[in-house]
Amino acid sequence: ALSCPVQLLQMSIQFLPEVKEFVGVGSTRPRFRKRDKVLFYGRKMLRKVKSISGQVHGGQGKKRKMVMRFARRLLQLKKDSTPVQLTVLEPPAEYLEEDKTSHDDQRVPPDALYMLQSIRVFGHFEKPVFLKLCKHTEIMNLPAGAYLFKIGDPDENVYVIQSGKVNVFITGTDGAAISLKCVKTGESVTSLLSFTDVLTGHTNPYKTVSARAVEDTTVVRLPMSAFQDVFQEYPDIFIRVVQVIMVRLQRVTFTALHQYLGLSSELMNPGTQRSKKQSPFAGSPVRTRPRDIVFSREESNFPPPVQAPNAQPNSYNTKRRATTIPEAIDEETLIQIATDAFVRELGLENDTILRGGKVEIREVPAGTYLMKEESHKDVALVYLLSGSLVVSQKIADSGQEVTMFVAHPSEIVGGLAVLTGEPSFFSIRAKHASRIGMLSKTTFYNIMRDRPQVVLHIAHTVVRRLSPFVRQVDFALDWVFLESGRAVYRQGDLVGIVEMVTQTPRSTTVMAVRDSELAKLPEGLFNAIKLRFPIVVTRLINLLGHRILGSWQQPSLRRTMDAPPSQVNFSTVAIVPISDDVPLTAFTYELYHSLCAISSTLRLTSDVIRKSLGSSILDPNNEYRLTSWLAQQEDQHKIALYQCDMSFTAWTQRCVRQADCILIVGLADKGPGIGKIEKEVERLTIRTHKELVLLHREGGDRPRNTVAWLNNRSWVSTHHHIQCSKRMFTRRSQYRINELYMKILMSEPNIHSDFFTFSKMAYW
Repeated sequence: ALSCPVQLLQMSIQFLPEVKEFVGVGSTRPRFRKRDKVLFYGRKMLRKVKSISGQVHGGQGKKRKMVMRFARRLLQLKKDSTPVQLTVLEPPAEYLEEDKTSHDDQRVPPDALYMLQSIRVFGHFEKPVFLKLCKHTEIMNLPAGAYLFKIGDPDENVYVIQSGKVNVFITGTDGAAISLKCVKTGESVTSLLSFTDVLTGHTNPYKTVSARAVEDTTVVRLPMSAFQDVFQEYPDIFIRVVQVIMVRLQRVTFTALHQYLGLSSELMNPGTQRSKKQSPFAGSPVRTRPRDIVFSREESNFPPPVQAPNAQPNSYNTKRRATTIPEAIDEETLIQIATDAFVRELGLENDTILRGGKVEIREVPAGTYLMKEESHKDVALVYLLSGSLVVSQKIADSGQEVTMFVAHPSEIVGGLAVLTGEPSFFSIRAKHASRIGMLSKTTFYNIMRDRPQVVLHIAHTVVRRLSPFVRQVDFALDWVFLESGRAVYRQGDLVGIVEMVTQTPRSTTVMAVRDSELAKLPEGLFNAIKLRFPIVVTRLINLLGHRILGSWQQPSLRRTMDAPPSQVNFSTVAIVPISDDVPLTAFTYELYHSLCAISSTLRLTSDVIRKSLGSSILDPNNEYRLTSWLAQQEDQHKIALYQCDMSFTAWTQRCVRQADCILIVGLADKGPGIGKIEKEVERLTIRTHKELVLLHREGGDRPRNTVAWLNNRSWVSTHHHIQCSKRMFTRRSQYRINELYMKILMSEPNIHSDFFTFSKMAYW
């Protein structure tokens, strides 16, 4: 043993050159340790074994896998690439902030822009037409306390507040002023019902409503008579504006007052609204008939009326009213009398356009329903020749029918549903045995295209039946249009009712995730309604009770970002392709086929829209007509599928703006790149719920690389893998695809398919 340090040092110096040579110190070559050399050649050998084994048919055996596993452990190999991790991103800051981007044309004058923004009906005019109207505007400067208008002044102007504030109020029976609405900058003071009166030549003075400036105010005044010249030049706009007014009356005014505040008979004037020329059969004796009889020059287009289940066969033979028809009147005379009545009511010069079996005569027993509430069936103009008709409506909670008014001979009913194209807001049934003349909705629309002025006459029959209370409400109830991203729930929900009743600040911020239309009920109007109709308080307690009960049943609303809430059912779904090779039409048909087995479903494409509404329906000047028609379709169906085009067209933009949910559809065997149309959709609809759908061919590989798809799309809330049948990927023309699926839709869907499972999971 070496005990001396000096001897040890001498021996180390002696063998130092050999050690340096062994480890490569001082040489020009890089240092290469033995263990590194073993690992290098081991990896090289393993790669060769892999490449050879991949070429052998039949795959790897158990022994070979064990050898490979042992080699990796021995050589301390790592995988070539670490697994991709799912990146969980929180919504961007813009998601929770109001989109204040202005879409208005900066070239429009400020006073015209206020007019355009404040009155929804003007938004449907083409700009040249709108600017023509603006030539008639006048600027008014009101000092604080001055009247904008008062009781007795003619109701013939549209007022828009450019700056300042105006209080709209009514005077109670005790002389006290009751505020309906405080109108601020950019808002309007007008009644669209008064607008209808002016156009029909029935201008009335303000009877109960006044307006006074709260502070120094600048007001833009537009005479309603300015529209008459424009309508003579553009009759199609004339029809559209009258329809907008009627839609607003039904969807906004009636819905707010009836569905939420529980008012029914209070909306109508119960008195008779007969024309000056009485029906020749008014008060004449009538012979009873055992069944419904139809007289017409051609086969009737109407289905037989519905007999009320509790109606007595001879209930019309009562002492209260004798109503049947003289037997001496023949068929031709009956039709001519009804035709003359419609000529008079529609303001036509002669009956030429009504000839050829357009008018039908019916004799209906007591209790027979002519139209049912919330139904499109049997919608028509009904002129009462003799007898009487009960117009009724169901109470929101109990379902019990309440009488709105009773129509007497020479009155027209059914005009509101015909003008709006909406389901009937009322039920109409015969109170006694009655004789009626009917003009179908289709016939009326044909007349309307040729003689646009008929819409005013029918609108007047609707407006003159309304109670003075509805006219007061029309001054204060706003129709608000919100674009996606603007700061408001779902269709039919009440927003802010608790805060309004308790007079506390808003506790939440609500934004529109899609283009939405709202009815805005001011606090002043709400208080005025409570004072006049105490039943509203009962209805309000009921609404608040349901709201509180709902909050008890869902005590926790807070959720973490890594556990997103389960989505509620959607009513409108837009389907967007990632790339051009996605079988979008076939996918939509397959989804539609499965959804039809679950609920009422509608499939809409650009071709369907153009075929139904005309080739120019997607032009900007037809926006109202399109959105109104789409709203009707959504009301009639539980689910609406909007199939986008393969590029970012006007129809694609309309689809995503209508959607509650957007399905982004891609092929699983393609790369996870973002499509061009997908980028545009995300820019336009940052707050709309989006889901990724990856399509797999039948018999293909198992789902993989999903994380890469999701990491590229932080805006996707969830994803789905769907295995598709071979028929979806067969190359066919659009015509052949439609032809194929017309046959498939006649059969029952496969309840075990991925499409059916997806439909139940997402929308049931």
